[in-house]
This record gives sequence, structure tokens and C-alpha cells, in this order.
Amino acid sequence: MRMRRLSVLMAGLLALWFVPSMAAVAAPTRYEAENATCDGTIDSNHAGFSGTGFCNASNAVGGFAQWTVTAANAGTATIAIRYANGTTAGRPADISVNGSIVQAGAAFDPTGAWTTWVTKTLTAQVNAGTNTIRVAGTTAVGPANLDFVDFEVAPPQSFVDYQAENCTITLGVVESNHAGFTGTGFVNGDNAVGAGITCSVSNAAAAGPRSVEIRFANGTTTVRPMDLIVNGVTVQNIAFQGTGAWTTWAALTFNVNLNSGANTIRLNATSVNGGPNLDRLRVAAPADTQAPTAPGQPVCSPVQDTVTLSWPLSSDNVGVVAYDIYHDGTLYASPAGSPHTLSDLQFNFTYRWSIFARDAAGNVSATSPLATCSTGPSTDVTAPTAPTGLAFAAVTQTSATLSWTAASDNIGVRSYVVRSASNPNLHTVTGNPPPVSVTVTLTCGTAYVLHVVARDKAGNTSAMSNTVSFTTGACSAGQPQNPTIVGPQDWDIPWDICFAPGQSYALITERDTFRVFKLTPDGTKTQVGSVPNSVTTDGEGGLMGCAASPTWNGTSDTDWFFMHTSTDAGVTENRVVRMSFNGTTLTNRVVVLGGIRSSRFHNGGRIRFGPDGFLYVTTGDSQQSNLAQDANSLNGKILRITKTGAAAPGNPFGTRIYTLGHRNPQGIGWDSANRLWEAEFGNSLVDEVNFLEPGKNYGWPTCEGPCSVTGMTNPKWSKGTAACSCSGFAIVNNTIYLGALRGQRMWRLALAGTEVTGESQHFTTFGRLRAVTKVPGDAAIWFATSNEDNNGNGNPDVIRQSLIR
Repeated sequence: MRMRRLSVLMAGLLALWFVPSMAAVAAPTRYEAENATCDGTIDSNHAGFSGTGFCNASNAVGGFAQWTVTAANAGTATIAIRYANGTTAGRPADISVNGSIVQAGAAFDPTGAWTTWVTKTLTAQVNAGTNTIRVAGTTAVGPANLDFVDFEVAPPQSFVDYQAENCTITLGVVESNHAGFTGTGFVNGDNAVGAGITCSVSNAAAAGPRSVEIRFANGTTTVRPMDLIVNGVTVQNIAFQGTGAWTTWAALTFNVNLNSGANTIRLNATSVNGGPNLDRLRVAAPADTQAPTAPGQPVCSPVQDTVTLSWPLSSDNVGVVAYDIYHDGTLYASPAGSPHTLSDLQFNFTYRWSIFARDAAGNVSATSPLATCSTGPSTDVTAPTAPTGLAFAAVTQTSATLSWTAASDNIGVRSYVVRSASNPNLHTVTGNPPPVSVTVTLTCGTAYVLHVVARDKAGNTSAMSNTVSFTTGACSAGQPQNPTIVGPQDWDIPWDICFAPGQSYALITERDTFRVFKLTPDGTKTQVGSVPNSVTTDGEGGLMGCAASPTWNGTSDTDWFFMHTSTDAGVTENRVVRMSFNGTTLTNRVVVLGGIRSSRFHNGGRIRFGPDGFLYVTTGDSQQSNLAQDANSLNGKILRITKTGAAAPGNPFGTRIYTLGHRNPQGIGWDSANRLWEAEFGNSLVDEVNFLEPGKNYGWPTCEGPCSVTGMTNPKWSKGTAACSCSGFAIVNNTIYLGALRGQRMWRLALAGTEVTGESQHFTTFGRLRAVTKVPGDAAIWFATSNEDNNGNGNPDVIRQSLIR
């Protein structure tokens, strides 16, 4: 049984004093070659690669790929490089970390075929924060084809490992015939009751609870139960489920009480099948729960495309290991201290920097004050050469694949822009260098004449390539029609649109004014009230989502619910509140659910009642990514609660948590079969649309977009952040209509069961789209722009209606 399923099986134990959890052991972060710097091309002509392609570096001495990776702390990193070498000769390469060679002329031996991929693993010392890993060929044939780097750094030594082979073994032997173990081997216990190990554990600290991780493998489908016995007292009978293979190692973690000084921990098989293979026990030091103080006011020193940030340092009871530097909601770097220089930024661009301090336990401080500064202009005036050889293939109803020959430039091409006569920014691909092929999303039943231009970092644009002409396939049903404006054009960051049950009008929230308006189909706009105690975060917080009780009628049921950043009793956090609405006036605020950490960004905020009558709440990670995996935190989750704020009956963990592993979810809705879908912002790579199932883990921060980590659930659709930054959506006739902020468009995603089967883009001239809601009883949507927020153009926002035909 795979680890994800074991997490669900044991979820009911979360409410007890011990908290078992199951997670991937040594789950690295994957960095694909297509997102690295490749001095050759990103190709996809040899099957078996991960992601969307691989780096085919230059056939020359020094041909290379270079990845930028992030370490939570300084220490020893494990680096796994996946490659293919379809020739009969080795392709040696220097492997460098942060500019220093850690393996000179490392062997990348033949793999038999270009479609046969293998992994080369090494260790190296890395810094906290940003690091570079470079693979550079040392011969004229260059390096092998490079697919990805899996990167993991060992956490600070806040634990003690007890290898199973060094413990007292009862009815078992030490073996080493299954790869992936730690230490010198593992214990293979007999298939008998009483088989197991007893480990002597020293606890120099005061008596109290400690975290004990048990690493094991069970390559069968047979459950192998064992008693966990601490100092002679049975704590729990553990059902060790199958891990899929004897080489697949998993871990269970329990909190147990240890005495000061000597202790014994025994694992004792309780069935004739014995226990699993046991690798080690890891006993953690006492938990550190104290967050660092907030960093002081950052000061910027910009020079063209470089900014040096300096700030007063934080303090911590143990010590700060990193400072996370964000521009708005995107993480840029995690240095160990101040000052820090950020290079290769955009020219002539205004950045809004926030800094968070982080200690070794993962506790994250409150945000620093905001620092706003602009980079300078470029002195480069040389435009790239024009791309050549533009060709098309695979034309469908809503897409076509384009390819071309790369342009050249004195400082390097950074993007290619696909254009038509009517749209100068139909599609943009970026990179250093950017790919020279792309599948573009188009409108059905439309004749296109397209060309491509190249841009360098300074924004210099090449002459156009040759043109290609084709017509996309005929349109099917479900196309959004030209929209009409509903009501006045004077909205101030409308965040959510919620229709009143049984009525034709909607209530609309404004994020930064905290006002709530009633909008009728004829365009009548009336303020019905404000949500008291609301505060802004100078970012993405404030008054956000709304939802009416499913049985609201304005008389016997007057309940409406809102999610907002608020201050109650001097504590600022995100809360779900209930208010009374009689059809005219909004009154009587009551807090239903608090304890949701707020931050400048990543607040989530959408709330919706499901078909089951319970309220679903999307919460962001509040710029503290580890909270998304923390079962004791409400952040980075989809919550499912009653109208009183209690955990809804049937929740997978017995708590308010429905799913976990989310970064910044802002879209949620159900299809005609009552299947739940969700949309969320990624960091810098891709945004996601997920099909949600109770108890599932959707990966953040281990995964951004699709990944191959056991226990993590992949999205059903992902799109680069520049083309989406996905927010609210509506589902009409099993089709998602998804608002994009940075992408400034609406995505139409066709659903078939639990899969996304097609995409198209619409409404590319209105700016940032955040709120999208179905009109009750009609195949139509209302949607709102978000152009007055921090990333918009400052123009007043507009509500529009589009029929779906």
C-alpha cells in the first residue's frame, strides 16, 4: 500500500496525544532541466524524460546545464542527477556547487540508448538559501543529456539516529540486500510473534514528549503489526502497511514520553507475519516552537538589474538559519543573513520586498516592513536577430504547436513572443535561453497568421520571423460569449461575487474598503454594509470570500458568511465570520472560526457551501510554507466546517482539515457529479487546478506542479505562472471558467470525469480577473476585474456577464 493511503488510514489518530504521520522519507525537491540554464536546447525527442523536456547541451568542452536550488539550511546535500548517454563512450563532466568543483571529470557512462535514463548521486556542502549546481562537459562531445536534479539537504542535527542493526535483535538478522537503507544494513525479523528490536535511547534533556520516527520497508501487501513499547509500556500497536517494494522506505512518526537519562524503545511483532524490515529509529530533540522576531526595515540599493538588500537581523531562542526574501508573494532567495544581493532582475521594474526570518525548526517570523525600490534602465540597445524557420504542427480546435530556429543576441535572448495581427502578446515563452518550441492556446474556428519575435533582457525586440497560416478546428459547445458590463464601472478591488439563494442579485465584497454591495442584473448597485474589524495586509489580505447559507431566505434564515483579515482582542489573523442579512442590511458580526494565520500574501480566502451543506474554506500558507504540511495548522489547507465553525462530520482526520499541501488556494467549486475542484497559485513555476479528495496531500512545498513523490497528489492541470496566477472560477456544464490575474485572461477547462481534457483562453483585453461566479439557473457567469490592486494598472474595476453557449 502506498504511503498516501497509509496517511489516510491513520488520520483518525491525529486527535490523540500522540500524532502519527506518514511521509516520504528523504523526499528531495526536483529541479527540471527545462527550468535550468542550458547552453544548448531543451529537447523532447527521446522518451522517458521527466517534466516537459531535457537539456541537450552543446557538443563542446564546457557545454553545460546549471540549476539554481534552495536549501532550508546549510549542511550536506544529496544531489541526484538524471541523465542519458546513448553513445558507446563516456561523457565526463565537472560537477560544481556554487562555483567550486566537487567532482572533476565525473563519469557519465553510456546508458545503452538515449531513452534509457539513469541517476548519478553525490553529496556536497551547500549554503542556506540559494545555491547553484552546474554540470559541464570536459570533452569536445559535451555532457550527456540532462533531465533533472533531485536536491535535498540534511536538516540541522536536532535528532539522534539509532540504527536498527545496532539495537538488540530478537528473532531476526541484519541484511543489506535491499537498497536504500541507512547505516550498514537493516533488520529482517523472522515471520513470528515476538520478532523485533530493542534500542537503548539516551535522553539528556528533561523528561517529556519526544518525536520518534521509525523507518521501514514492507515489500508485500500483508499488514505487519508491531507494538511500540517505551520503557516497558505499550504505547501503540502500529499497522505497518505495504510500501510497494522492499527498496521503498517509508517512515512513521510518533510522540512518546521519555524519561531523563536512559530509556528503551522496543518494536515487537504481534502476528505470525512478523514485522517489516526495520532501518532505524530517529529520536528528535525537544520541539522548538518559538518563532524569531521580525526582521527590521529593509533598505534597497538598486543598480540596474541588481538590488542589494540590507536589514536589521532577527533574534531567536535557538538561532535564525535563513531569511526568506519575497517580492510580493514570490520567494526570490533565502540567504543566511544581511546584506544580500539579488542579481539578474528586470530592468526598470518596481519591486516590493518583504523579509521573513526562519529558524532550524521551521518557525517563521512575522514579516518585515515593506521595502519598495526600482531597478534602473539598461544600457543595451542591440536587438536580437530575428528567429527563422517558423513552422507549425498539431493544429487542434484550441491549440497549435510552433517551432523555430533560435535567435542570437549580444547579452542573450530571454523570451520569444508569439504574435498575430490582432494580438501582439498571444503567447510568451521565457528562459535563459528560452525554448524554441511551444504549444499555444488558441480560439476555436479561427484563422491565424502568426509570427515570432525575440526579446533580450533589456526589452529590445527583434524583427519578426517568417509567418505561418492555419485555421483551428470548429467550435464545440460551452464557449463564453462577448460579455456585457453589469452596473457602474467604479468598483474598488471586488474580491468575490456571491448570489443570494433564490434571488437574481449577488453580494460583492471589496477587499481593501471592507464594503459589501448588492448588485442586481439591471445594474443597480447598493451598499448593504461593511464587515467590522477588517484590516488590510498591504497585499492580498482584507475582506475576501463570501457565502450565503444554502437555506438563506432573509427571514427565518439570515446567515451569510465572510472570510477576512481582522483584529479581535489585539490579535490579527484571518477569520470566518457569520453576519445577518435580511435582503437589505448586513448586521451582527460573529466569529465562527479563527486561528488562521494571516500574512501580507498567501491568505487564500474563498469560501463556499458544498452540496453536503458544509462550508469549505481555502487557506493560504501565509508565506510560511511548512504550515501546508502541518496537521496542527489551519494554513495551507482546504477546511470543511459546520455553520458554527466545528469540524464537519466525516472529515478525514477528525479535525477541520479536508485536504492539505496547498500554497495559496483561491478557487473552489463542484461539478455536476459533486466532485470538488480547486485552483491555487504556484510560486514561480506553475499554478494548479486540482481534483480534491478527502485526506489527500497536494504537495506544497515539496511539489510545485506535477512531481513524483509518494504520498503527494498531482494536479489535473497546470500552467506557467505568467499565463495564469489562477484565482476564482465557476463550473458551468462540467467546464471550468477560471480567472487569471497575472495572465490577464480567462481559461476555459473542459472536464471529463476527474480529468481536464481541453483548454482555451478568452477575454484577454480586460486585465486581471479574480472573481468568477455562475449565474443561478442560467448558463452564464459574472466575473470581476482586479486592476486596482497592487499589481494592477490602477483603473477602476468592472463586473461583467458572459453567456455560455
